Amino acid sequence: MYEWFISRRYLRAKHRHGFISLISLISVIGITVGVIALIVVLSVYSGFTDGLRDQILGINSHIIVQSVDGPIENYDLSLDQIMTVEGVTGATPYLYAQTLLSGVSGGSGIVLRGIDPQTAKQVISLGDQMIAGSIDDLTSEKDERIPSIILGKQLADDLRVGLGGKVRLISPSGPLTPMGVIPKIKTCRVVGMFESGMYEYDSSLAYMAIPAVQNFLETGDIVHGIEVTVEKKLLNKADRVAAAIVEKLGPGTIARDWMAMNRNLFAAFKLEKIGMFICVALIILVAALNIISALIMMVMEKSRDIAILKSMGATSRSVMKIFFLQGLVISLTGTVLGVIGGLGLCELLSRYQFIELPSNVYPMTTLPIKVLPADVTFIAICSIVISLSATIYPSWQASRVKPAEVLS
Repeated sequence: MYEWFISRRYLRAKHRHGFISLISLISVIGITVGVIALIVVLSVYSGFTDGLRDQILGINSHIIVQSVDGPIENYDLSLDQIMTVEGVTGATPYLYAQTLLSGVSGGSGIVLRGIDPQTAKQVISLGDQMIAGSIDDLTSEKDERIPSIILGKQLADDLRVGLGGKVRLISPSGPLTPMGVIPKIKTCRVVGMFESGMYEYDSSLAYMAIPAVQNFLETGDIVHGIEVTVEKKLLNKADRVAAAIVEKLGPGTIARDWMAMNRNLFAAFKLEKIGMFICVALIILVAALNIISALIMMVMEKSRDIAILKSMGATSRSVMKIFFLQGLVISLTGTVLGVIGGLGLCELLSRYQFIELPSNVYPMTTLPIKVLPADVTFIAICSIVISLSATIYPSWQASRVKPAEVLS
């Protein structure tokens, strides 16, 4: 193709106006920087979303099953029925209560969570998050009068209590007396501490065995719901498993999957990801404008060459192709360098993790990185399309050069 030959000569040639080559170089750099920025930004957003999802699912389950009428009484029967549903890998009952917890340095409002240590291991990742003690210690009580409790690390630090220390659990809904409502107080022994990596959970969540919570709240043998996990391959189809559970247990049952419970949060992340892509893509757009400027000035400089080519038989389409190929080289060079640089920078950020995040602000301590091939492919295609679109007008202008007017 003589068009390709001429296009390469134009790219390598020294122009009378040196800033044409400079603008072409700036265009390549602009595309490269834009692609690198897009890959890194979208990888951070993907890593942050997945990391937050994993931490949320580490504390909570994939599906929560509840009764329309309130607490569930015959929960053992419901557990057996849920385990027969296809795709379910674990189920465990739970109790929730908002109470007060006081220690050496004062008190704090907490969410008290009653669990069954044996079945909870299959549903939540509390066992993997323990930094002191064990989840099994909830059932091995040395003194039946003093129930065992597991605290979040931040909560234990705030109360200045360690392993083996004692805290007071206070329920505002105590017995009614002529003097008013007297809060119910129960002394508990700290048998373990966990760290989930999420400040909100580590500073306000405590675990006890279900019988101990039932005794403290005086609720009888009931639970507030059943937490369920599904197979990993069905994680994004948890709503279908939830529907199957409702069908299995019959009317009066509610099953909410993790996507429905956190829909607003992940929808916000998706919207921010799209907004950030549009903002950073403006860098590539600026580089595309530079391509237009460089090619237009090159057409003005090479107008005599174009006229000679046309007088020798070159068609307008061939002339357009010459300048289109120049834009293609600039586009591909910038995009390829950008993809290589973006993937390399993501690898460095992921391997060495030298950017730390404050744990009391973000749900993770280091910058999360997850490179999605679909994102990289989409970025590369957008970069090439935007850049090539910028070559259409200069190429068309070159094809309109009239030999008679230029050579006269």
